[in-house]
Amino acid sequence: MSLKDRITEDMKAAMRAKDGARLGAIRLLQAAIKQKEVDERAVLDDTAVVGIIDKLIKQRKDSIDAFTKAGCQDLADKEAAEMTVLQAYLPARLSVDEIAAEVKAIVSEVGATGPADMGKVMGAVKQRLAGKADMGAVSQAVKQALAG
Repeated sequence: MSLKDRITEDMKAAMRAKDGARLGAIRLLQAAIKQKEVDERAVLDDTAVVGIIDKLIKQRKDSIDAFTKAGCQDLADKEAAEMTVLQAYLPARLSVDEIAAEVKAIVSEVGATGPADMGKVMGAVKQRLAGKADMGAVSQAVKQALAG
C-alpha cells in the first residue's frame, strides 16, 4: 500500500471514529499533497509525499516556537498534536551516528575538502537521505565533517 493510500485509509478511519483533531491534520496533509500534484501536474510517489510531510512538520515546529513565545499555549498544543499525527507517516529516521557515517561517505565521494564545498555536499546528501533523516541534523553533520 502506498503512503497516499495509507493516508486516505487513516482519514476514513478518523471519520468513522469521529476523531476531529486527527481528521483535521490528515485533511491538511491531503490538501498539501493535492496542491503539489495540481501544481506539478503529476502523481506524487512516496518520496515526494515524505518531503511534503517533512515540510509540514517543520512548519508546525516553527509555529509551536512562535505560539510558545507569544504565550498562546492552547495553539501550541494544537500544533503539537498535528505534528504528532504527521510524524506517524514518516519512515524510520537515521540516528545521529548513521547520519554522520553517511555524510562522511558522501564527503569522500564528492571530494569535498572544506566549508566552501558545502553546497556540493548538501546536494548529494539531499538526494541520498531525503525522507530518511532530519535535514537540520544532516546540515549540522555536513558542517562538522567539512570543518574537521
